[in-house]
Amino acid sequence: MTHVLAIDQGTTSSRAIVFGGDLKPVASAQEEFPQHFPRSGWVEHDPDDIWATTAGTCREAIERAGLRAGDIAAIGITNQRETVVLWDRKTGKPVHNAIVWQDRRTAEYCAKLKAEGHEPMVQEKTGLLLDPYFSGSKLAWLLDNVDGVRERAEAGDLAFGTIDSYLIWRLTGGESHVTDATNAARTLLYNIRDGRWDDDILKLFGIPKNVLPEVLDTGAEFGMTRPDLFGTALPIRGVAGDQQAATLGQACFSKGMLKSTYGTGCFALLNTGDTPVTSKNRLLSTIAYQFDGKPTYALEGSIFIAGAVVQWLRDGLKIIRAAEETQPLAEAADPEQALYLVPAFTGLGAPYWDPDARGAIYGLTRNSGPAEFARAALESVAFQTRDLWEAMRADWQGAGGDQVLRVDGGMSASDWAMQFLADILGAPVDRPKVLETTALGAAWAAGKTAGVYPEMDEFAKTWALDRTFEPQMDAETRAARYAGWKDAVARTLSERPK
Repeated sequence: MTHVLAIDQGTTSSRAIVFGGDLKPVASAQEEFPQHFPRSGWVEHDPDDIWATTAGTCREAIERAGLRAGDIAAIGITNQRETVVLWDRKTGKPVHNAIVWQDRRTAEYCAKLKAEGHEPMVQEKTGLLLDPYFSGSKLAWLLDNVDGVRERAEAGDLAFGTIDSYLIWRLTGGESHVTDATNAARTLLYNIRDGRWDDDILKLFGIPKNVLPEVLDTGAEFGMTRPDLFGTALPIRGVAGDQQAATLGQACFSKGMLKSTYGTGCFALLNTGDTPVTSKNRLLSTIAYQFDGKPTYALEGSIFIAGAVVQWLRDGLKIIRAAEETQPLAEAADPEQALYLVPAFTGLGAPYWDPDARGAIYGLTRNSGPAEFARAALESVAFQTRDLWEAMRADWQGAGGDQVLRVDGGMSASDWAMQFLADILGAPVDRPKVLETTALGAAWAAGKTAGVYPEMDEFAKTWALDRTFEPQMDAETRAARYAGWKDAVARTLSERPK
Protein backbone atom coordinates (compact mmCIF):
# COMPACT_ATOMS: atom_id res chain seq x y z
CA MET A 1 0.00 0.00 0.00
CA THR A 2 2.45 2.63 -1.22
CA HIS A 3 0.22 4.27 -3.82
CA VAL A 4 -1.94 7.36 -3.33
CA LEU A 5 -4.97 8.36 -5.40
CA ALA A 6 -5.30 12.12 -5.95
CA ILE A 7 -8.65 13.58 -6.97
CA ASP A 8 -8.22 16.92 -8.76
CA GLN A 9 -11.74 18.30 -9.21
CA GLY A 10 -11.41 21.44 -11.33
CA THR A 11 -13.64 24.07 -12.88
CA THR A 12 -13.95 22.46 -16.30
CA SER A 13 -12.92 18.84 -15.70
CA SER A 14 -12.43 16.17 -13.06
CA ARG A 15 -9.21 14.21 -12.94
CA ALA A 16 -7.72 11.39 -10.93
CA ILE A 17 -4.01 10.58 -10.74
CA VAL A 18 -2.39 7.59 -9.05
CA PHE A 19 1.01 8.42 -7.54
CA GLY A 20 3.55 5.76 -6.66
CA GLY A 21 5.69 5.44 -3.56
CA ASP A 22 8.30 7.67 -5.25
CA LEU A 23 5.73 10.51 -5.59
CA LYS A 24 5.70 10.14 -9.37
CA PRO A 25 2.45 9.80 -11.35
CA VAL A 26 1.70 6.25 -12.48
CA ALA A 27 -1.61 6.67 -14.31
CA SER A 28 -4.34 9.26 -14.75
CA ALA A 29 -7.79 9.82 -16.18
CA GLN A 30 -9.62 13.05 -16.98
CA GLU A 31 -13.12 14.00 -18.10
CA GLU A 32 -14.62 17.39 -18.92
CA PHE A 33 -18.16 18.28 -17.84
CA PRO A 34 -20.65 20.92 -19.04
CA GLN A 35 -20.63 24.55 -17.92
CA HIS A 36 -24.00 26.27 -17.44
CA PHE A 37 -24.54 30.01 -17.94
CA PRO A 38 -28.20 30.70 -17.07
CA ARG A 39 -27.73 34.48 -17.22
CA SER A 40 -24.98 36.94 -18.04
CA GLY A 41 -22.35 36.70 -15.28
CA TRP A 42 -23.89 33.54 -13.79
CA VAL A 43 -21.92 30.28 -13.86
CA GLU A 44 -23.24 26.92 -12.59
CA HIS A 45 -22.32 23.23 -12.54
CA ASP A 46 -24.58 20.22 -12.12
CA PRO A 47 -23.30 18.52 -8.92
CA ASP A 48 -24.21 15.14 -10.39
CA ASP A 49 -21.83 15.83 -13.28
CA ILE A 50 -19.06 16.63 -10.80
CA TRP A 51 -19.75 13.44 -8.87
CA ALA A 52 -20.06 11.18 -11.92
CA THR A 53 -16.85 12.43 -13.54
CA THR A 54 -14.97 12.19 -10.24
CA ALA A 55 -16.04 8.63 -9.46
CA GLY A 56 -15.50 7.54 -13.06
CA THR A 57 -11.99 8.96 -13.38
CA CYS A 58 -10.98 7.43 -10.04
CA ARG A 59 -11.96 3.95 -11.21
CA GLU A 60 -10.29 4.49 -14.57
CA ALA A 61 -7.00 5.74 -13.06
CA ILE A 62 -6.77 2.78 -10.68
CA GLU A 63 -7.44 0.39 -13.57
CA ARG A 64 -4.89 2.09 -15.83
CA ALA A 65 -2.30 1.82 -13.05
CA GLY A 66 -2.85 -1.94 -13.00
CA LEU A 67 -3.77 -1.81 -9.32
CA ARG A 68 -6.53 -3.05 -7.09
CA ALA A 69 -8.22 -0.61 -4.74
CA GLY A 70 -6.52 -2.40 -1.84
CA ASP A 71 -3.17 -1.13 -3.13
CA ILE A 72 -4.20 2.48 -2.39
CA ALA A 73 -2.96 3.76 0.98
CA ALA A 74 -4.95 7.00 0.90
CA ILE A 75 -7.00 9.40 -1.18
CA GLY A 76 -6.10 13.07 -1.42
CA ILE A 77 -8.61 15.62 -2.70
CA THR A 78 -7.98 19.02 -4.23
CA ASN A 79 -10.79 21.09 -5.63
CA GLN A 80 -12.01 24.25 -7.29
CA ARG A 81 -12.47 26.60 -4.35
CA GLU A 82 -15.41 28.86 -3.44
CA THR A 83 -17.88 26.87 -5.58
CA VAL A 84 -20.83 25.93 -3.35
CA VAL A 85 -23.33 23.09 -3.08
CA LEU A 86 -26.31 22.84 -0.71
CA TRP A 87 -27.85 19.38 -0.42
CA ASP A 88 -30.38 17.29 1.50
CA ARG A 89 -28.77 15.37 4.37
CA LYS A 90 -31.05 12.34 3.91
CA THR A 91 -31.12 11.95 0.15
CA GLY A 92 -27.89 13.70 -0.86
CA LYS A 93 -29.87 15.54 -3.54
CA PRO A 94 -28.70 19.13 -4.17
CA VAL A 95 -31.36 21.82 -3.83
CA HIS A 96 -29.89 23.74 -6.80
CA ASN A 97 -26.99 23.60 -9.22
CA ALA A 98 -23.57 24.36 -7.76
CA ILE A 99 -22.82 28.08 -7.95
CA VAL A 100 -19.29 28.41 -9.35
CA TRP A 101 -16.54 30.67 -8.00
CA GLN A 102 -16.69 32.73 -11.22
CA ASP A 103 -20.37 33.55 -10.68
CA ARG A 104 -21.19 37.24 -10.12
CA ARG A 105 -24.91 37.11 -9.22
CA THR A 106 -24.29 38.44 -5.72
CA ALA A 107 -22.34 41.53 -6.81
CA GLU A 108 -25.12 43.93 -5.80
CA TYR A 109 -25.58 42.19 -2.45
CA CYS A 110 -21.85 42.41 -1.69
CA ALA A 111 -21.77 46.07 -2.75
CA LYS A 112 -24.64 46.77 -0.33
CA LEU A 113 -22.81 45.13 2.58
CA LYS A 114 -19.69 47.05 1.69
CA ALA A 115 -21.59 50.35 1.52
CA GLU A 116 -22.98 49.61 4.99
CA GLY A 117 -19.39 49.50 6.29
CA HIS A 118 -19.01 45.76 6.96
CA GLU A 119 -15.89 45.09 4.90
CA PRO A 120 -13.22 46.08 7.50
CA MET A 121 -14.70 43.62 10.03
CA VAL A 122 -14.96 40.87 7.44
CA GLN A 123 -11.41 41.43 6.19
CA GLU A 124 -9.97 41.46 9.70
CA LYS A 125 -11.59 38.14 10.60
CA THR A 126 -11.41 36.25 7.28
CA GLY A 127 -8.58 37.93 5.38
CA LEU A 128 -10.99 38.29 2.44
CA LEU A 129 -12.93 41.11 0.81
CA LEU A 130 -16.68 41.45 0.27
CA ASP A 131 -16.82 40.06 -3.25
CA PRO A 132 -19.15 37.59 -5.05
CA TYR A 133 -16.11 35.39 -5.68
CA PHE A 134 -16.29 33.86 -2.21
CA SER A 135 -18.75 31.24 -0.96
CA GLY A 136 -20.63 33.13 1.76
CA SER A 137 -22.79 35.35 -0.44
CA LYS A 138 -23.52 32.40 -2.76
CA LEU A 139 -24.86 30.38 0.17
CA ALA A 140 -26.93 33.36 1.30
CA TRP A 141 -28.38 33.60 -2.23
CA LEU A 142 -29.42 29.93 -2.16
CA LEU A 143 -31.08 30.37 1.22
CA ASP A 144 -32.99 33.43 0.06
CA ASN A 145 -33.87 32.51 -3.53
CA VAL A 146 -34.69 28.79 -3.66
CA ASP A 147 -38.20 28.00 -2.41
CA GLY A 148 -38.35 26.43 1.03
CA VAL A 149 -34.57 26.16 1.40
CA ARG A 150 -34.14 28.53 4.36
CA GLU A 151 -36.75 26.68 6.40
CA ARG A 152 -35.16 23.31 5.59
CA ALA A 153 -31.71 24.65 6.47
CA GLU A 154 -32.83 26.06 9.81
CA ALA A 155 -34.52 22.73 10.58
CA GLY A 156 -31.16 20.98 10.12
CA ASP A 157 -32.21 19.09 6.99
CA LEU A 158 -29.57 20.58 4.64
CA ALA A 159 -25.78 20.46 4.43
CA PHE A 160 -23.56 23.11 2.86
CA GLY A 161 -20.15 22.51 1.40
CA THR A 162 -17.51 23.56 -1.02
CA ILE A 163 -16.72 20.88 -3.60
CA ASP A 164 -14.37 18.96 -1.30
CA SER A 165 -17.13 18.60 1.31
CA TYR A 166 -19.66 17.50 -1.29
CA LEU A 167 -17.30 14.87 -2.72
CA ILE A 168 -16.39 13.54 0.73
CA TRP A 169 -20.09 13.28 1.57
CA ARG A 170 -20.74 11.29 -1.60
CA LEU A 171 -17.59 9.16 -1.27
CA THR A 172 -18.41 8.22 2.33
CA GLY A 173 -22.11 7.63 1.70
CA GLY A 174 -23.08 10.59 3.87
CA GLU A 175 -20.96 9.54 6.86
CA SER A 176 -18.62 12.57 6.80
CA HIS A 177 -19.62 16.22 6.58
CA VAL A 178 -16.17 17.82 6.80
CA THR A 179 -13.81 20.23 5.08
CA ASP A 180 -10.24 21.36 5.64
CA ALA A 181 -8.92 24.70 6.88
CA THR A 182 -7.78 25.89 3.44
CA ASN A 183 -11.25 25.48 1.93
CA ALA A 184 -12.98 26.88 5.00
CA ALA A 185 -10.74 29.95 4.73
CA ARG A 186 -12.27 30.72 1.30
CA THR A 187 -15.91 30.80 2.38
CA LEU A 188 -15.94 34.33 3.86
CA LEU A 189 -17.44 32.68 6.97
CA TYR A 190 -14.31 31.33 8.70
CA ASN A 191 -12.19 33.28 11.17
CA ILE A 192 -8.64 32.45 10.06
CA ARG A 193 -7.13 33.94 13.22
CA ASP A 194 -9.29 32.00 15.69
CA GLY A 195 -9.76 28.89 13.54
CA ARG A 196 -13.56 28.71 13.74
CA TRP A 197 -16.77 29.60 11.93
CA ASP A 198 -17.44 33.21 12.87
CA ASP A 199 -20.78 33.92 14.57
CA ASP A 200 -20.77 37.64 13.68
CA ILE A 201 -20.32 36.94 9.98
CA LEU A 202 -22.87 34.10 9.99
CA LYS A 203 -25.36 36.58 11.47
CA LEU A 204 -24.45 39.20 8.85
CA PHE A 205 -25.16 36.74 6.01
CA GLY A 206 -28.13 35.12 7.74
CA ILE A 207 -26.61 31.64 7.63
CA PRO A 208 -27.61 28.97 10.19
CA LYS A 209 -24.53 27.35 11.71
CA ASN A 210 -25.96 23.83 11.49
CA VAL A 211 -25.45 23.66 7.70
CA LEU A 212 -21.67 24.04 8.01
CA PRO A 213 -19.12 21.18 7.92
CA GLU A 214 -16.56 20.34 10.60
CA VAL A 215 -13.15 21.88 9.84
CA LEU A 216 -10.07 19.58 9.93
CA ASP A 217 -6.36 19.91 9.17
CA THR A 218 -5.09 19.63 5.58
CA GLY A 219 -3.79 16.20 6.55
CA ALA A 220 -6.38 14.33 8.63
CA GLU A 221 -8.77 11.38 8.70
CA PHE A 222 -11.68 12.65 6.62
CA GLY A 223 -13.57 9.35 6.41
CA MET A 224 -13.70 6.02 4.57
CA THR A 225 -15.19 5.59 1.11
CA ARG A 226 -18.17 3.32 0.58
CA PRO A 227 -16.81 -0.21 -0.10
CA ASP A 228 -18.95 -0.61 -3.22
CA LEU A 229 -17.37 2.37 -5.02
CA PHE A 230 -13.93 0.91 -5.65
CA GLY A 231 -14.18 -2.65 -4.31
CA THR A 232 -12.95 -1.86 -0.82
CA ALA A 233 -13.18 1.07 1.60
CA LEU A 234 -10.38 3.60 1.15
CA PRO A 235 -9.31 6.29 3.64
CA ILE A 236 -9.44 9.99 2.64
CA ARG A 237 -6.42 11.53 4.36
CA GLY A 238 -5.61 14.80 2.65
CA VAL A 239 -7.69 17.75 1.43
CA ALA A 240 -6.68 21.20 0.18
CA GLY A 241 -8.16 23.83 -2.09
CA ASP A 242 -6.49 23.77 -5.48
CA GLN A 243 -4.21 26.77 -5.01
CA GLN A 244 -3.10 25.69 -1.56
CA ALA A 245 -2.49 22.18 -2.91
CA ALA A 246 -0.29 23.70 -5.62
CA THR A 247 1.61 25.57 -2.90
CA LEU A 248 2.27 22.22 -1.24
CA GLY A 249 3.22 20.58 -4.54
CA GLN A 250 5.67 23.41 -5.25
CA ALA A 251 7.18 22.86 -1.78
CA CYS A 252 6.71 26.55 -0.89
CA PHE A 253 7.20 25.79 2.80
CA SER A 254 9.52 28.68 3.70
CA LYS A 255 8.38 32.20 4.48
CA GLY A 256 8.74 34.38 1.38
CA MET A 257 8.41 31.59 -1.20
CA LEU A 258 6.04 32.44 -4.04
CA LYS A 259 4.18 30.32 -6.58
CA SER A 260 1.72 31.09 -9.36
CA THR A 261 -0.63 28.51 -10.88
CA TYR A 262 -2.08 28.94 -14.37
CA GLY A 263 -5.32 27.03 -14.75
CA THR A 264 -8.75 28.43 -15.61
CA GLY A 265 -7.70 31.41 -13.52
CA CYS A 266 -4.31 32.42 -12.15
CA PHE A 267 -3.50 32.42 -8.47
CA ALA A 268 -0.29 33.61 -6.82
CA LEU A 269 0.42 32.67 -3.19
CA LEU A 270 3.20 34.08 -1.02
CA ASN A 271 4.01 32.14 2.16
CA THR A 272 3.94 34.58 5.12
CA GLY A 273 4.58 32.02 7.86
CA ASP A 274 2.62 31.74 11.10
CA THR A 275 1.19 35.27 10.98
CA PRO A 276 -1.62 36.48 8.69
CA VAL A 277 -0.73 39.71 6.86
CA THR A 278 -3.54 42.21 6.30
CA SER A 279 -3.15 43.56 2.78
CA LYS A 280 -3.25 47.26 2.07
CA ASN A 281 -3.30 46.58 -1.67
CA ARG A 282 -6.47 44.52 -2.15
CA LEU A 283 -4.79 41.13 -1.84
CA LEU A 284 -6.20 38.34 0.30
CA SER A 285 -4.88 36.81 3.51
CA THR A 286 -5.57 33.11 3.60
CA ILE A 287 -4.45 29.80 5.07
CA ALA A 288 -1.79 28.11 2.90
CA TYR A 289 -1.99 24.80 4.79
CA GLN A 290 -2.59 23.48 8.29
CA PHE A 291 -0.93 20.50 9.99
CA ASP A 292 -1.10 19.51 13.66
CA GLY A 293 -3.60 22.30 14.28
CA LYS A 294 -1.09 25.00 13.27
CA PRO A 295 -2.01 27.16 10.27
CA THR A 296 0.57 28.62 7.89
CA TYR A 297 -0.68 31.76 6.20
CA ALA A 298 -0.27 33.30 2.76
CA LEU A 299 -0.97 36.45 0.80
CA GLU A 300 -2.92 35.59 -2.33
CA GLY A 301 -3.71 37.37 -5.54
CA SER A 302 -6.57 35.90 -7.57
CA ILE A 303 -6.98 36.41 -11.33
CA PHE A 304 -10.29 35.10 -12.65
CA ILE A 305 -9.32 34.55 -16.29
CA ALA A 306 -6.01 32.94 -17.32
CA GLY A 307 -6.29 29.65 -19.21
CA ALA A 308 -9.95 30.52 -19.76
CA VAL A 309 -8.87 33.25 -22.19
CA VAL A 310 -7.34 30.54 -24.39
CA GLN A 311 -10.60 28.58 -24.14
CA TRP A 312 -12.36 31.74 -25.34
CA LEU A 313 -10.08 31.90 -28.38
CA ARG A 314 -11.02 28.27 -29.08
CA ASP A 315 -14.72 28.14 -28.21
CA GLY A 316 -15.83 31.77 -28.54
CA LEU A 317 -13.83 33.22 -31.43
CA LYS A 318 -12.97 29.79 -32.89
CA ILE A 319 -9.58 31.02 -34.13
CA ILE A 320 -7.75 28.00 -32.69
CA ARG A 321 -8.67 24.33 -32.36
CA ALA A 322 -6.33 23.52 -29.46
CA ALA A 323 -4.49 25.51 -26.79
CA GLU A 324 -1.11 24.49 -28.23
CA GLU A 325 -1.80 26.60 -31.32
CA THR A 326 -1.51 29.86 -29.36
CA GLN A 327 2.30 29.76 -29.10
CA PRO A 328 3.10 29.60 -32.84
CA LEU A 329 0.41 32.21 -33.47
CA ALA A 330 1.90 34.52 -30.81
CA GLU A 331 5.35 34.07 -32.32
CA ALA A 332 3.99 35.05 -35.75
CA ALA A 333 2.18 38.18 -34.49
CA ASP A 334 3.11 41.60 -35.93
CA PRO A 335 5.58 43.13 -33.43
CA GLU A 336 4.50 46.64 -34.46
CA GLN A 337 0.98 46.12 -33.15
CA ALA A 338 0.39 46.72 -29.42
CA LEU A 339 -2.90 44.97 -28.66
CA TYR A 340 -4.04 44.80 -25.04
CA LEU A 341 -6.74 42.28 -24.13
CA VAL A 342 -8.27 42.83 -20.69
CA PRO A 343 -10.09 39.52 -20.04
CA ALA A 344 -12.68 40.82 -17.58
CA PHE A 345 -15.28 38.31 -18.80
CA THR A 346 -16.50 37.74 -15.23
CA GLY A 347 -15.17 40.96 -13.70
CA LEU A 348 -11.65 41.70 -12.53
CA GLY A 349 -10.05 40.08 -9.47
CA ALA A 350 -7.03 41.29 -7.51
CA PRO A 351 -5.99 43.98 -7.07
CA TYR A 352 -8.99 45.71 -8.72
CA TRP A 353 -11.97 43.68 -7.43
CA ASP A 354 -14.41 45.10 -9.96
CA PRO A 355 -17.24 42.58 -10.50
CA ASP A 356 -18.95 44.87 -13.02
CA ALA A 357 -16.00 45.25 -15.40
CA ARG A 358 -16.29 43.35 -18.68
CA GLY A 359 -13.70 42.24 -21.22
CA ALA A 360 -12.22 44.67 -23.72
CA ILE A 361 -9.47 44.84 -26.33
CA TYR A 362 -7.52 47.95 -27.27
CA GLY A 363 -5.18 48.85 -30.11
CA LEU A 364 -7.00 47.14 -32.99
CA THR A 365 -5.98 47.97 -36.54
CA ARG A 366 -7.08 46.68 -39.96
CA ASN A 367 -4.12 44.30 -39.80
CA SER A 368 -5.11 42.74 -36.46
CA GLY A 369 -5.90 39.06 -36.80
CA PRO A 370 -5.75 35.69 -35.04
CA ALA A 371 -1.99 35.93 -34.37
CA GLU A 372 -2.30 39.29 -32.64
CA PHE A 373 -5.32 38.11 -30.62
CA ALA A 374 -3.42 35.02 -29.49
CA ARG A 375 -0.41 37.06 -28.43
CA ALA A 376 -2.59 39.57 -26.56
CA ALA A 377 -4.37 36.71 -24.78
CA LEU A 378 -1.12 35.15 -23.54
CA GLU A 379 0.31 38.54 -22.61
CA SER A 380 -2.80 39.41 -20.58
CA VAL A 381 -1.96 36.62 -18.14
CA ALA A 382 1.57 37.93 -17.62
CA PHE A 383 0.36 41.51 -17.17
CA GLN A 384 -2.17 40.40 -14.55
CA THR A 385 0.57 38.45 -12.75
CA ARG A 386 2.66 41.64 -12.71
CA ASP A 387 -0.27 43.42 -11.04
CA LEU A 388 -0.19 40.82 -8.25
CA TRP A 389 3.61 40.96 -8.03
CA GLU A 390 3.52 44.74 -7.51
CA ALA A 391 0.83 44.46 -4.83
CA MET A 392 2.78 41.76 -2.97
CA ARG A 393 5.94 43.85 -3.03
CA ALA A 394 4.00 46.73 -1.49
CA ASP A 395 2.35 44.53 1.17
CA TRP A 396 5.20 42.33 2.34
CA GLN A 397 8.80 43.32 2.84
CA GLY A 398 10.99 40.83 1.00
CA ALA A 399 8.58 40.15 -1.86
CA GLY A 400 9.89 41.07 -5.30
CA GLY A 401 13.50 42.12 -5.73
CA ASP A 402 15.61 39.06 -6.52
CA GLN A 403 12.70 36.76 -5.79
CA VAL A 404 12.05 33.78 -8.05
CA LEU A 405 8.52 32.85 -9.07
CA ARG A 406 7.67 29.14 -9.24
CA VAL A 407 5.01 28.41 -11.86
CA ASP A 408 2.76 25.47 -12.65
CA GLY A 409 -0.50 24.59 -14.36
CA GLY A 410 -1.38 24.09 -18.01
CA MET A 411 -0.26 27.45 -19.41
CA SER A 412 3.17 27.15 -17.78
CA ALA A 413 3.99 24.55 -20.45
CA SER A 414 4.18 27.38 -23.01
CA ASP A 415 7.79 28.53 -23.33
CA TRP A 416 6.64 31.72 -25.06
CA ALA A 417 4.19 32.64 -22.29
CA MET A 418 6.70 31.94 -19.51
CA GLN A 419 9.45 33.93 -21.25
CA PHE A 420 7.13 36.91 -21.62
CA LEU A 421 6.17 36.52 -17.95
CA ALA A 422 9.84 36.69 -16.91
CA ASP A 423 10.33 39.68 -19.21
CA ILE A 424 7.39 41.68 -17.88
CA LEU A 425 8.24 40.85 -14.23
CA GLY A 426 11.93 41.50 -14.70
CA ALA A 427 12.56 38.42 -12.55
CA PRO A 428 13.41 34.74 -13.03
CA VAL A 429 10.58 32.23 -13.49
CA ASP A 430 11.21 28.61 -12.42
CA ARG A 431 9.19 25.83 -14.02
CA PRO A 432 9.34 22.44 -12.28
CA LYS A 433 9.56 19.08 -14.01
CA VAL A 434 6.17 18.15 -12.55
CA LEU A 435 3.69 20.74 -13.80
CA GLU A 436 0.68 19.11 -12.17
CA THR A 437 1.68 20.26 -8.73
CA THR A 438 -1.93 20.66 -7.56
CA ALA A 439 -2.60 16.91 -7.64
CA LEU A 440 0.90 16.25 -6.28
CA GLY A 441 0.22 18.50 -3.27
CA ALA A 442 -3.02 16.70 -2.45
CA ALA A 443 -1.32 13.32 -2.87
CA TRP A 444 1.57 14.32 -0.60
CA ALA A 445 -0.75 15.59 2.16
CA ALA A 446 -2.68 12.31 2.09
CA GLY A 447 0.43 10.15 1.80
CA LYS A 448 2.17 11.99 4.62
CA THR A 449 -0.86 11.41 6.86
CA ALA A 450 -0.87 7.73 5.84
CA GLY A 451 2.84 7.40 6.65
CA VAL A 452 3.90 6.43 3.11
CA TYR A 453 5.35 9.80 2.06
CA PRO A 454 8.12 11.83 3.73
CA GLU A 455 7.73 14.79 6.04
CA MET A 456 7.92 18.36 4.76
CA ASP A 457 11.71 18.86 4.68
CA GLU A 458 12.39 15.61 2.84
CA PHE A 459 9.53 16.21 0.42
CA ALA A 460 10.92 19.67 -0.42
CA LYS A 461 14.16 18.03 -1.57
CA THR A 462 12.26 16.12 -4.26
CA TRP A 463 11.24 19.35 -6.06
CA ALA A 464 13.05 19.32 -9.43
CA LEU A 465 13.65 22.21 -11.85
CA ASP A 466 12.79 21.84 -15.53
CA ARG A 467 13.83 25.30 -16.72
CA THR A 468 14.52 28.83 -15.50
CA PHE A 469 13.29 31.67 -17.72
CA GLU A 470 15.52 34.72 -17.28
CA PRO A 471 14.24 38.20 -18.25
CA GLN A 472 15.55 39.39 -21.61
CA MET A 473 13.45 42.53 -22.19
CA ASP A 474 15.15 45.87 -21.56
CA ALA A 475 13.82 48.00 -18.70
CA GLU A 476 12.50 50.78 -20.98
CA THR A 477 10.42 48.39 -23.10
CA ARG A 478 9.16 46.62 -19.98
CA ALA A 479 8.00 49.90 -18.45
CA ALA A 480 6.30 51.02 -21.66
CA ARG A 481 4.47 47.72 -22.18
CA TYR A 482 3.25 47.64 -18.58
CA ALA A 483 2.14 51.29 -18.73
CA GLY A 484 0.06 50.38 -21.80
CA TRP A 485 -1.57 47.56 -19.83
CA LYS A 486 -2.38 49.82 -16.87
CA ASP A 487 -3.99 52.31 -19.26
CA ALA A 488 -6.09 49.53 -20.83
CA VAL A 489 -7.28 48.35 -17.40
CA ALA A 490 -8.14 51.91 -16.36
CA ARG A 491 -10.33 52.23 -19.46
CA THR A 492 -12.04 48.90 -18.67
CA LEU A 493 -12.96 49.44 -15.01
CA SER A 494 -16.65 50.04 -14.42
CA GLU A 495 -15.75 53.23 -12.54
CA ARG A 496 -12.83 55.14 -14.00
CA PRO A 497 -10.04 56.00 -11.54
CA LYS A 498 -10.10 59.70 -10.62
